[in-house]
Amino acid sequence: MSVVHKPASQDEALVQAFGASVSELYAQAGSPGASAALTRALELRSWPAVAEEQVARVRDRIHDATAADRDMGELSADDLRADAQWMEAALSARDGYATALGELLRTMPPPGPRPERPAQLPRPRLATMLPPAPAPARAGAARARRP
Repeated sequence: MSVVHKPASQDEALVQAFGASVSELYAQAGSPGASAALTRALELRSWPAVAEEQVARVRDRIHDATAADRDMGELSADDLRADAQWMEAALSARDGYATALGELLRTMPPPGPRPERPAQLPRPRLATMLPPAPAPARAGAARARRP
């Protein structure tokens, strides 16, 4: 089964953040104008979905091995110990991925179109005044002659 169709514990947070079902979000992510936040969120979603599937498999294996109708002679401490280690690793991975996805959803920009406006730079101001320019020579003024 594709990870797109696997349920994950973070699905509701994705629906809340992006305002669409998970299947719709995957369709949006496949379009050319998909936001980077959506693409990253869905990439991150795939990891906890896989980890949660592993948690469920180990849980079911432990429940099956310890079922009341099973023969006690079939129990293996080594198998249960290995399952406990596997469960610990799968839970740790799931928690780490869920934390990363939650952090991404918390810090991403709000959804929707962002207004395009030109950057406004501060207007330059003169910090000092220029010295006065010398007065221009008068046109047509006669020069004084020397004797």
